Amino acid sequence: MTALTILLCVACQFFLVGGQLFFKHAMSPRLPQPKSAMARNLFFGIVLQSVWFFLWLGLLQHQDLSKIFPFEGLNPALLVLCAWVVLKEKLPTSAWLGLTVVCVGLAIVAGS
Repeated sequence: MTALTILLCVACQFFLVGGQLFFKHAMSPRLPQPKSAMARNLFFGIVLQSVWFFLWLGLLQHQDLSKIFPFEGLNPALLVLCAWVVLKEKLPTSAWLGLTVVCVGLAIVAGS
């Protein structure tokens, strides 16, 4: 697997997580916002999810699924980290432990 393929797989996960964060921000009842802001956040969420979808389809077309699919495991880890940083959500110790286990597992799978 080339460095470009790895970079594209990781970028895919950031597009997916970014889209999910925009959706969460648009639909959050805790953040009263004008309809235009909600529409903007929904738009950016759709754009990022669309970029993820078509980039992922391109990777599926040119790479073995067994090589690129383990990168999908980054999604939960990145989503939790971004929720902690961007949305200021609190993470218990068990979540940090779980993230560590997931990342170690991904490193093992990606290295083989």
